[in-house]
Amino acid sequence: MSSRQTVLILDFGSQYTQLIARRIREQSVYSEIHPYNIGMERIREIAPDAIVLSGGPASCNDVDSPTISKELYELGVPVLGICYGAQLTAKLLGGVVKTSDKHEYGRAKLVPLAGSELFHGFTAGEAINVWMSHGDRVEALPTDFVLVAESENSPAASFACAKRRIYCVQFHPEVVHSPRGAEILGNFLFRICKLEKSWSMASFVDEAVAKVRAQVGDTGRIICGLSGGVDSSVVAALLHKAIGNRLTCIFVDNGLLRAGERDNVEKVFRDHFHVDLHVIDARDRFLDKLAGQTDPETKRKIIGVEFIRVFEEESNKIENAKWLAQGTLYPDVIESVSFKGPSAVIKSHHNVGGLPDDMDLELVEPLRELFKDEVRELGRELGVPENMVNRQPFPGPGLAVRCLGDLTRQRLDTLRAADKILGDEIVAAGLYDSIWQSFGVLLPVKTVGVMGDQRTYAEVFAIRAVHSVDGMTADWVHLPYELLAKVSTRVINEVRGINRVVYDVTSKPPGTIEWE
Repeated sequence: MSSRQTVLILDFGSQYTQLIARRIREQSVYSEIHPYNIGMERIREIAPDAIVLSGGPASCNDVDSPTISKELYELGVPVLGICYGAQLTAKLLGGVVKTSDKHEYGRAKLVPLAGSELFHGFTAGEAINVWMSHGDRVEALPTDFVLVAESENSPAASFACAKRRIYCVQFHPEVVHSPRGAEILGNFLFRICKLEKSWSMASFVDEAVAKVRAQVGDTGRIICGLSGGVDSSVVAALLHKAIGNRLTCIFVDNGLLRAGERDNVEKVFRDHFHVDLHVIDARDRFLDKLAGQTDPETKRKIIGVEFIRVFEEESNKIENAKWLAQGTLYPDVIESVSFKGPSAVIKSHHNVGGLPDDMDLELVEPLRELFKDEVRELGRELGVPENMVNRQPFPGPGLAVRCLGDLTRQRLDTLRAADKILGDEIVAAGLYDSIWQSFGVLLPVKTVGVMGDQRTYAEVFAIRAVHSVDGMTADWVHLPYELLAKVSTRVINEVRGINRVVYDVTSKPPGTIEWE
């Protein structure tokens, strides 16, 4: 077990809980999220150096509202309660929480008072901007607690018992709308909890390598399915560092890749990292199965099933294969243990998965403690080329969900060529790194055009570019008109089969990022 310092975050269902963990890790302190109801035995087992109680949608006065044991406050571990966590702390320790006549949602002015370490570096009596989101408020503080900040609608906007190192805030310091929230969290971590800045990718590499070696021992091969995306590429690089030539990577070319994808994977992992790489040319196999299919869900299922079959066939050829590597990330782990249950299904997940239960391989998941941005940082630490580390997300079914309608080889080649032009021009304009996702979509719609005094009847290419933080919501990017004009001109002049270019200006919601 790691000896690193750990901040335990107990989740009461707040939409911002993952942000708390990220903000703490950004200050080089390790944090992990668990459901509020894991119990005191498990909390003692984790032995946290600090505990944060998240916000949540419930009222602590409701029947059957989420709660914790008062024993938590007797552990001698510093506690920070945020929003619901603050109200619950007040109630459990003898304070009074009531529904506020005026709810407080959005920006608010917080006035720190003098004398609290939580607001070290702030000017007492000088208002700061914070983000509030609550309907209840603390009317009376528990014994031995003092007021340390107030707002117009929340007299007890922050309160604390310094002797017991219990601090509470009614606002959300973890969101960007609380501009000085990072300072407040930093004061809690370093001035109150006396933690050290010990969480870094360099230290994680050493820990992860040791953990992999301990798990897999000295015999048996690990199989890693490479897609060319960030997660699988970083997994492969980390495993290669841990076990060297006992790693075998399988890359399946299904005919649905972006231009140059296969060559790039071979160059990085075969030539740069010198990994045992098996490249499977399954283009005809996939495209024959997909011929005539236009329903997006059917496409996904065919691709998923066929990928499993190809992967299983190839893995069975590898002697002494005992382990299967997966790029499971921390948000997936959090979702799997969430007391809220799984989210509603909008569509099948883009990532191909679901390997058969009878596949006699044990799982290795070296990234399961990391958020996406940390995976990119890890990739840089391991020497994965920047053009691979900083790649925009790409769906598991590949161009199948961007080539709407029938997936013919000709239409896929047309989309690949147009998409490469779009990507090249976005890179040339210096915009690639600032965009969450940018790509082209080939529509099964033909329109009339005129080229060289001749009538044309060809398909439509749609440009999609969005800003996002986590892919859950997204806003369309206001690409420069000059760039759109250049892409349009090049696509129509250089790619046969397209005579019209359009730009998608739909945000998510109501739309999705991908078209299918």
